[in-house]
Amino acid sequence: MSKDQLIGAVLLIGGIAGIIIYGYLVFLTEWALAVLKLTGFIAVAGVLGILAWIGYTLATTPPPKPIEEIEKELEQEAKESEEKESG
Repeated sequence: MSKDQLIGAVLLIGGIAGIIIYGYLVFLTEWALAVLKLTGFIAVAGVLGILAWIGYTLATTPPPKPIEEIEKELEQEAKESEEKESG
C-alpha cells in the first residue's frame, strides 16, 4: 500500500467517523441545539471570512498599469535592444 493510499484510507475512515459522531451529537444527545448553533456559526464565519479576505486583497492590491503604458515600455525596450545590436 502506497503512502497516498494510506492517507486516502485514513481520510475515508475519519470522514465516516465524523459523520457518525456528528449524527450522534445532533440526534441522540441533549447538546443537539448547541451543536447545530456551533455548526451554523462556523459555516457562516467561514464564508464571511473568505469574503473579508477577498475584500482585503482587493483593497490592498495596487491597480495594474494601463495597457498603453506597458506598450510604450515594450517599444522602448525593443528600440534599446536594436540600438545595442547595431551599435
